[in-house]
Amino acid sequence: MADKILIRDLTLRDGQQSQFATRMNQSQVDRLLPFYQKARFHSMEVWGGAVPDSVMRYLNEDPWQRLEKIKAGIGGASKLTALSRGRNLFGYNPYPDQVIEGFCRNAVRSGIDIMRIFDALNDIDNMKSTIRYVKQNGGSADCAVCYTVDPRFTLADRAKAFLRGRPLPRSIFNIDYFVTKAEQLAGLGADMITIKDMAGLIDPQTSGELIRALKKNVGIPIDLHTHCTPGFGLASVLMAMLNGVDIVDTVILNFSGGPAAPAYELVQLFADKLGLDTGVDREPVAAINKALLEIRGELAQFDQYKMVPLAFDIASDKLPAAVDALFDAAIAAAKAERIEELLQATQAIEKHFNFPAPDDIVRVAQIPGGMYTNMLAQLQAAKLEHLKDKVLQTVPRVRLDAGVPPLVTPTSQIVGVQAVNCVIDEANGKPFYTSKSTQFVNLVKGTYGKTPFPVDPAFRLKIAGTRDEVPYDPSTYKKQENPLLRELGSVRLARDEKEELLLELFPNVANTFLKGLREKEFQANPVKPSAAEELSAADKMWEDLSEYA
Repeated sequence: MADKILIRDLTLRDGQQSQFATRMNQSQVDRLLPFYQKARFHSMEVWGGAVPDSVMRYLNEDPWQRLEKIKAGIGGASKLTALSRGRNLFGYNPYPDQVIEGFCRNAVRSGIDIMRIFDALNDIDNMKSTIRYVKQNGGSADCAVCYTVDPRFTLADRAKAFLRGRPLPRSIFNIDYFVTKAEQLAGLGADMITIKDMAGLIDPQTSGELIRALKKNVGIPIDLHTHCTPGFGLASVLMAMLNGVDIVDTVILNFSGGPAAPAYELVQLFADKLGLDTGVDREPVAAINKALLEIRGELAQFDQYKMVPLAFDIASDKLPAAVDALFDAAIAAAKAERIEELLQATQAIEKHFNFPAPDDIVRVAQIPGGMYTNMLAQLQAAKLEHLKDKVLQTVPRVRLDAGVPPLVTPTSQIVGVQAVNCVIDEANGKPFYTSKSTQFVNLVKGTYGKTPFPVDPAFRLKIAGTRDEVPYDPSTYKKQENPLLRELGSVRLARDEKEELLLELFPNVANTFLKGLREKEFQANPVKPSAAEELSAADKMWEDLSEYA
């Protein structure tokens, strides 16, 4: 085991997205930056995910300015990281290389040092172009393998499938699966590998085994990213630390726990006991945590749990003796691989700090919390809440039919919505799959990439009208319109390449946001530009689009 471990802070992206619907505004972020500049986390995840969409949609702010202001405030004190869905970037639809290159180039130039790249199907082909463009533009490629578990099937399910001549898979997502994916990504130039456990499903036993296997077989840094929702998070991070993980993802105390990642403070206390240096300055972190408490109050309407963690200053406070003993007990249990004792100790620690209790629905159903709440909302809208259990039982079948995709955005939502559609169809006396979302059809068709388990050709024919897989064809891509706003001085809706990218990635939201910007500019300076100014840099970006067909 090394004598140091690096910390990636997720507070400003995944932390606020998991806890407060990504509603932190620029002013709230700015209050924290002087402290972050002094804290010197190895890296900070500050962009990507839901941030670009949300800051336009709900806050009327510019996503590029969000990133650039954070970079100005942090400088080189910490590496800035963002999250990207490979060929899908931020949405459901794949994009041609022209868009991917433009996004990666501008993200790196605006301040991103490390791009965390993942694909919802763990289809390596969907990650290749982003890896290439990030590295060509001077960024580091953090290649994530999405962690998931095999669907649970009863003996009756397996017997029926066997009689139909299509036996159910015994084991897909085992240690070898994840190691093989990591090795492939390393071969493509990945600078590090993240095990991205968005649902918090990696249990401590698997965490230890997987990190050991990755450290043995993959010669680049390994990062573990997990969440606390089903109650495994802190214990699994501790097991990773004991087995040589290089980086762990955490969130500062007042934004951590529950649906978010484990608290930095708790991980730091474990690191102290293990003799691991994180390199983080604790006094600025304590100041950040204090400010986050105020911001949490300002975001109270978006706080689903409303359970504020126990006040604790990592720079000066000492643990009560009984709680300190729980940390020692957790370490002893982890070293001996007594998993139940480890979980009892870490969950008792989290209870002391007033974190939400483990979510048994997520643990048993093995689905992300966001997927569950969205399915429930869909049932409520149809006034069929009483069919919740039926939907949870249907998820494995729909997932299998669709090729057993990992349950991560967007595939978690695609499978969840379709499971609800199937149950509603049945409740209305119709066969399963009478109602199909466009996204589900595209998933089965092959538009999003290769699934971990082959889709039955007969099922693909039934759903998508073809027996053969039909991959994404970039030649069919149509760029978003960038209209000339004659009523606002004859300017283009998007004035430069970054704004044009916003239109491509978030067409409806960006259209409204950019129209508001142009209106404000025109009101401030109602002068018609010259004809030469009407052709923006954004237009030039697309002159060679046919090259990527």
